[in-house]
Amino acid sequence: MCKSRKSRRNAAMPQATAPEPIPADQLQFAMPPKHETAEEERRHRKERLAAALRLFGRFGFEEGVAGHITARDPEFTDHFWVNPFGMSFKHITVSDLILVNHEGKVVEGRHHVNQAAFAIHSQIHRARPDVVAAAHSHSTYGRALSALGELLEPITQDVCAFYEDHALFDDYTGVVVDEEEGRRIAAALGPHKAVVLRNHGLLTVGDTVDAAAWWFITMERSCQVQLVAKAAGKPVLIDRASARHTRDQLGNDLAAWINYQPLYQQITRSEPELLG
Repeated sequence: MCKSRKSRRNAAMPQATAPEPIPADQLQFAMPPKHETAEEERRHRKERLAAALRLFGRFGFEEGVAGHITARDPEFTDHFWVNPFGMSFKHITVSDLILVNHEGKVVEGRHHVNQAAFAIHSQIHRARPDVVAAAHSHSTYGRALSALGELLEPITQDVCAFYEDHALFDDYTGVVVDEEEGRRIAAALGPHKAVVLRNHGLLTVGDTVDAAAWWFITMERSCQVQLVAKAAGKPVLIDRASARHTRDQLGNDLAAWINYQPLYQQITRSEPELLG
């Protein structure tokens, strides 16, 4: 077919109408849920707690019986839910979780509480009423950075979430089993989202279980990046103004909650029995 005949044929064909954009209010976007009752919120927090523990197990954050994540009870706010002592993160279900009161006594469940979990977390929950959840484990890269007694440096976009918003507990006196040591760690954490416990590991907090878990996961990865980058050469630091601006964009608990949702979907779909 000659070019002129082809062009006349194309000109005669009706032009397709371009698809109309879908209104933004008709697009799906998950946000933290609201609960009508304390019982509903309690169940929600326990489900998120069990899922976070499973994820920590999947990512290899376990070291024997060390490590714990806590969630404040929505009704009895000086009580918190926590994983049982001596149970693998990889096996925990909602029904395995125990409730501990302000004296460190188990008031719901049939397992012992990790005394280090109570000593540290009880003081953090007491000092920070805004904190719903706290996460701590002996993850590999967190321990490595803690052994250097260093803070995270602004060398990547992701780590800027912690810029001027994490602290160093610059001391080590052994396994934390008394409340006074817990108070000192809470004081070092201050208003921040995370603290590096020298010669020990990482601890993060959030206004949801999802946020606390995400901060720990991304902080552990940031430790890995910093260690690898420094081993390879001299990292280029992000300037202070840019680091602060990035922190303001990425460093809030809502951003953490949103970032965590793909992980929650993965673990609950692949291991739905954790909700039992």
